[in-house]
Amino acid sequence: MSVKLPPLCEELPYHLDSSHYFELLDNFPWPVFLDSTQNTTQDNRYDIIAADPIVTLTTTEQGTTTHDQQGNDIFSNEDPFKLLQQQLQDYPQQNSTDLPFCGGAIGFFSYDLGRTIESIPNTAQHNEQIPDMAVGIYDWAIITDHQQQQCWLVSFGIDKQTREQWADLIDCINKPSSGNTYSFKVAGKLRCNFDRKKYQHAFSKIQRYIREGDCYQVNLAKRFEINAEGNPWFAYKLLRQINPAPFSSFFSTPQVTLLSSSPERLLHVKGDQVETKPIKGTRRRTPNNPNQDLALANELLNSIKDRAENLMIVDLLRNDLGKVCIPGSIKVPKPFVLESFATVHHLVSTITGTLADGQDAVSLLRACFPGGSITGAPKLRAMEIIEELEPNRRGAYCGSMAYIGFDGEMDSNILIRTLVYSDTRLRFWAGGGIVADSNADDEYQEIHDKAAAILKLIEQLR
Repeated sequence: MSVKLPPLCEELPYHLDSSHYFELLDNFPWPVFLDSTQNTTQDNRYDIIAADPIVTLTTTEQGTTTHDQQGNDIFSNEDPFKLLQQQLQDYPQQNSTDLPFCGGAIGFFSYDLGRTIESIPNTAQHNEQIPDMAVGIYDWAIITDHQQQQCWLVSFGIDKQTREQWADLIDCINKPSSGNTYSFKVAGKLRCNFDRKKYQHAFSKIQRYIREGDCYQVNLAKRFEINAEGNPWFAYKLLRQINPAPFSSFFSTPQVTLLSSSPERLLHVKGDQVETKPIKGTRRRTPNNPNQDLALANELLNSIKDRAENLMIVDLLRNDLGKVCIPGSIKVPKPFVLESFATVHHLVSTITGTLADGQDAVSLLRACFPGGSITGAPKLRAMEIIEELEPNRRGAYCGSMAYIGFDGEMDSNILIRTLVYSDTRLRFWAGGGIVADSNADDEYQEIHDKAAAILKLIEQLR
């Protein structure tokens, strides 16, 4: 079978574990690994590795700094989504290939970037001190196809320097592994911003808001923090073994490193076709007891409460897609499907639509940001309640890691099951949607079920 490839393309030896190639780029700036953890389903068969972006965009509360190809820093107070859109439009639109990404934007969009879209109060502690958006424009990538067991170095060749240095890049990637050793350790007490009593208080307040008709559902999250030091790549390699997930990623910038084992897709765009797959509904896994594991899976599938929660978010996302999709094109072909991961079962729905004329991947991302599955419904009121009740801002957590290609195609995750490392502090969160018939003890336990893999990682890093 012939594969449609970009103008610059070099086939590389296939490795079942793509981290081999990532480690060869250890010294390159802004390295990123979009990791399917060798999941060979149609949606998640590819790994994407890139580094050394030609342009970077970094957004804080003050505005966005664009570091251009000439080394200039250009500051702007414009909408960061618009700035990214303009940056991508500066390059010629490329024809689609049979690969997911051959160059374009890759980066993260924090939950708090939603403040540029909606007016949210400032009451939670703002101690993340990381960018609200960090995106690189990458001109080349290493793509591994685990289904076909093939690997390529690819580029549309937009940047002259990429073409001039193509042979050197191939030599760099084909060199033997340096055999670098990595270490990463945590120390001290694992600190949490909610104990059971404080969580019960916040839970009760949400239920009062629901009874009063203020909202239908609110996602309430608990934050964990521990001191740490070393190379976080070591921690990520352990995480991807403990909790392999189809939308995993590792991304390192000068300000922060993200380690994500996310199971959840936010948005996918191919041509003018859009897909989103919200998760709402969770049961723990018991792999050592297959009968109980199956019973828990069936309990989730047949839970009226969990289906109702999921349906609320499906309706919210249908509304978000409706801002940029052709009226009548939005469908729900797969509602309430069971998907099982290393530590939990989830209930997942698939929603599709067709982009309207004049809309693109960036305008879609903005219309749906942040993802409704991690806010609640209605979205704005849920975000206001989250700001009121969660002691700390979320930062990157519940934002998105995404690529948007020069061909207009996009895929993105929800940054759950994600660790954030900066200033010798490692943070992670877990949360769940609270509705009228939720039980506080069950919801508190669900948080720890969702955090189980990362809690196991923390123990291994001591």
